[in-house]
Amino acid sequence: MKAILILETKEVLYGESIGAPGLICGELVFNTGMTGYQEILTDPSYKNQIINFTYPHIGNVGVNQEDFESKRVWAGGVIVKELSGYTSNWQADSSLQNFLYKHKIIGIHGVDTRYITKKIRDRGFMNAAIMAGDINEAKALAAVNSFPRLKESYLVSNAGVQVVTPLRKKSAKYNIAVVDCGVKISILNILERLGCNISLFPHHSTFEDIRSFKPDGVLLSNGPGDPGACRSEIELTRKLIGSGMPIFGVCLGFQLLALALGAKTKKMLFGHHGVNHPIQDDKSKQVLITSQNHGFAVIEQSLPNTIVPTHHSLFDGSLQGFAHKYLPIFALQGHPEAGPGPSDAKKLFRKFITSMESYRKLKNTHA
Repeated sequence: MKAILILETKEVLYGESIGAPGLICGELVFNTGMTGYQEILTDPSYKNQIINFTYPHIGNVGVNQEDFESKRVWAGGVIVKELSGYTSNWQADSSLQNFLYKHKIIGIHGVDTRYITKKIRDRGFMNAAIMAGDINEAKALAAVNSFPRLKESYLVSNAGVQVVTPLRKKSAKYNIAVVDCGVKISILNILERLGCNISLFPHHSTFEDIRSFKPDGVLLSNGPGDPGACRSEIELTRKLIGSGMPIFGVCLGFQLLALALGAKTKKMLFGHHGVNHPIQDDKSKQVLITSQNHGFAVIEQSLPNTIVPTHHSLFDGSLQGFAHKYLPIFALQGHPEAGPGPSDAKKLFRKFITSMESYRKLKNTHA
């Protein structure tokens, strides 16, 4: 099938369909990862976004049952330079094209992805639409113009569980409450391997709901949309901070923690999306290569004096990590679970475990 990509600048790029027919709108972002397209497509943080893959050849390893980061595809649409005509991997049970069609995802290939990337870098974030099958450029442009901006968009409502969901593990040592705004399966797998008994709590949970679980720690997950629009989640986070429990914030959770502590966030020009983003540990000066997926940033100058910056991006100097001076609270803007990406930042999960051990000892001392 024929397909078009139409930008809010009214530019039209012509290509071929690689998924389902139809029309989809979203914010246009580029991802610099050379691998991991299945994990990227199933990451809930990409809700309402169209992903332009900068790596020119996508699809050669197909799709398998092991690399899902959620139960469905969340990306609105997919743009690639060239879709692989063959699948070659021992785990593969489907081609990327069949996978996109099955999940009713609209995609396009045969367009100049380098041009699109440069356009986003020069102009900043913009909305776009992919139309496949019956082409109507006027209809597609009208859809782009009416599509809401990601800024001020509240998108976490259906990205995670809707009821408390225990993930039981035999001989678990720690109880962890995960505030699920769109948590990735890789995060849960790491916590389970570290001996954690996990319960997923919906984004709309109350503080009393979580406290009744008697957790040793709370993880605020990744998720889509504008963190500033998550008002009830920010209020929940404030109450969790006041409880003294260890808290680890990841991606959106990083931003929610910052907002709950009194900081501010801003929309980035084109965000960070990829698996090769270097950040530096301010204390050790060690450089970590990280996986990133966010379009909003915490304004470092707005942090209260109780918060210490811990990591910064070596690309643009933006804040990538912080910790509380007195409470067992810390956060990372990137994705430490490496799904997909390098495992440099996985050690922060061990830090979370250590903070829970200290918290448990403190509770036992005062019992």
